[in-house]
Amino acid sequence: MARESDHGPVLNSQQARQGKELGVMRWVLHISLGLCVLAGVILWIAYG
Repeated sequence: MARESDHGPVLNSQQARQGKELGVMRWVLHISLGLCVLAGVILWIAYG
């Protein structure tokens, strides 16, 4: 349960997170960044 302090509720790490830590977003970031770089290289070769 959250307790009140001078600056608002204080939550422990599990209450503040409110979800599982899966690391999926790291894969989404890497894959999307790689696809953007690949698209940029293809466009640079095609129109450069």
